[in-house]
Amino acid sequence: MPKQPFWKTTPLEAMTDEQWESLCDGCGKCCVYKIEDEDGELYQTDVCCQYFNADTCQCSDYENRLTLVPDCIQVTPKGAKEYEWLPNTCAYKLLAHGRDLPSWHPLVSGDPQSVHNENRSARNKVISEKRAGDLEDHVIAILIPDDPDSDPLSDFEADINPDNPSNQASKNSKK
Repeated sequence: MPKQPFWKTTPLEAMTDEQWESLCDGCGKCCVYKIEDEDGELYQTDVCCQYFNADTCQCSDYENRLTLVPDCIQVTPKGAKEYEWLPNTCAYKLLAHGRDLPSWHPLVSGDPQSVHNENRSARNKVISEKRAGDLEDHVIAILIPDDPDSDPLSDFEADINPDNPSNQASKNSKK
């Protein structure tokens, strides 16, 4: 019988730092702002942190992110269970809720680009908070926590033109 992958046999709390970090599929959706209204409703925007590189879907200063952005949240096993705003496709959230990794996850596919190839990332779909203006003007969908079919940023069709100084994303969301 083939050996099971570590994410199927090791509880999140017992993973090594290397295992934990490898769970991140590199989608970058956790770096894209969400808004919570007074009733607790969550909304997805198309605005990312100023340190997010929309081409690589990586933080431009990952090691210092928690200092540079005081409200940047480091996901922990406890947070993976509790943070409703985490993308429904997030490996940490999926495993914390007893679900498996999707076939496009790089640990399953063996290809670090599979998350982008399957349109499951924020790659080139977001604009920097430095250019965006009011977050309320950039809401693209209501977030439905824990609904595996609800993945608004993956469904979002961005129209980012790098030659346009305002670099505004369109509101052409497939709802």
